[in-house]
Amino acid sequence: MKKIFFAASLILMVAACKDKSNGTATATTKSHEQQMADMIPEPKVQIKTVGILLYDNYAVLDAMGPYHVLSELMGAKVFFVGRHKGLITTGDGMKVQCDTSINEVKQLDILVIPGGLNETYMATKDTALLNWIKAIDMHSKYTTSVCTGAWILAATGLLKGHEATTHWFGKQILKDQFGITAEDKRYVQSGKYWTSAGVSAGIDMSLGLINDIMGKKYTQTVMLDLEYDPRPPVKGGSEHNTDKAIVESVRTMYNSALAPLVHPESISKIKIDNAKDPVCGMALTGFADTVHYQGKIIGFCSARCKNGFVKNPTAYEMHTH
Repeated sequence: MKKIFFAASLILMVAACKDKSNGTATATTKSHEQQMADMIPEPKVQIKTVGILLYDNYAVLDAMGPYHVLSELMGAKVFFVGRHKGLITTGDGMKVQCDTSINEVKQLDILVIPGGLNETYMATKDTALLNWIKAIDMHSKYTTSVCTGAWILAATGLLKGHEATTHWFGKQILKDQFGITAEDKRYVQSGKYWTSAGVSAGIDMSLGLINDIMGKKYTQTVMLDLEYDPRPPVKGGSEHNTDKAIVESVRTMYNSALAPLVHPESISKIKIDNAKDPVCGMALTGFADTVHYQGKIIGFCSARCKNGFVKNPTAYEMHTH
């Protein structure tokens, strides 16, 4: 995208030079200058560094969506900042090489905190991480979160007194654990704090940031480059427009997965032989149900996943300890 802006600028500059050499009226030259100003306007604030936090088992699109969109900012260095250096594994098993850690980054203009599930909740207790976020926030121009990343941001205390949102499932935890009632919006701006709803909403929030920094025409150019014009095949995607049985089924799955962390007293004494739910791939810090299979005790995040496994166990790859 940055190359497109650069190429377009060159074309306009060449056209302007030709007009001058041909003795074209000054008004025409100003028109070219105005076109360049429209394409690449003076930013509201100068953004030089955009850091996207990565930690094990974060949700892929929470980080990759904003990474792609914010990489469209002219003059900005967009990079990943790991909780640790080296390979960081997403919740779906994708591995990303992270060459920079939070121990090395002291300043960012924009910080993006992605979400996940169990590890995201655990990160709300990570004092070193929370202190780093607060230190970055002291000089950041925008401090943001995607999905349940709002849990982490809220755990720092920085969202106190601010409006915010998060993934539809994460709203209850945001309220119960951190005293913040989530807005029912795609993304929310409250001062320099921007938070988005679940996963894909991070793209909308990132476009919102670009619009705030660079204006409407620049944002439209970015959207055109991405061909961002969502047309889902069916109505859904929100707890308000999805079949209630589906919503409650997914809610139960998430609750079961988080229960051992939110309610540690409920952890079962049974030892399971798998590290991830074989059906949905979720990392298991706890489990909702088990089944005996080929001499092993297999744990599941929910009864729904267990039932799917029982119907056809050979269809699923096992991730044993």
